[in-house]
Amino acid sequence: MHSYSSSAIAVSVSAVVLAGAAFADPTAKLAPADIQSTFFTGQPFAAATPSNLKFKMTFTPDGKMKRAPVGAGSKGEGTWQLSKDGFCTTWSGSKPSCFTIVAAGDNKWSVLKGSTILATWSK
Repeated sequence: MHSYSSSAIAVSVSAVVLAGAAFADPTAKLAPADIQSTFFTGQPFAAATPSNLKFKMTFTPDGKMKRAPVGAGSKGEGTWQLSKDGFCTTWSGSKPSCFTIVAAGDNKWSVLKGSTILATWSK
């Protein structure tokens, strides 16, 4: 009988989960119009970074956005616009960045910059 520490098992499970997320199904990518109709409606939704910072995000139909931290993190305001493959944001005091969104489970989506997952959005 092998004895495994719970931390070794957790690391293994995390590695498998991250490997699966890194190879997200490109056919599950949301079209820009679907991103707008799902998220950019003025209704708040939850966002979490890979380091587990959590935010309440609100993107309004007029191209404005806000984030409010849930716990640690900083407030932010800025603007959004759709792009050819997804959407772009410009937070106050920052340069524009563009992203794509892929489905990541029931009511969960991964926000990607290139192939890197920057956040998980949920509703």
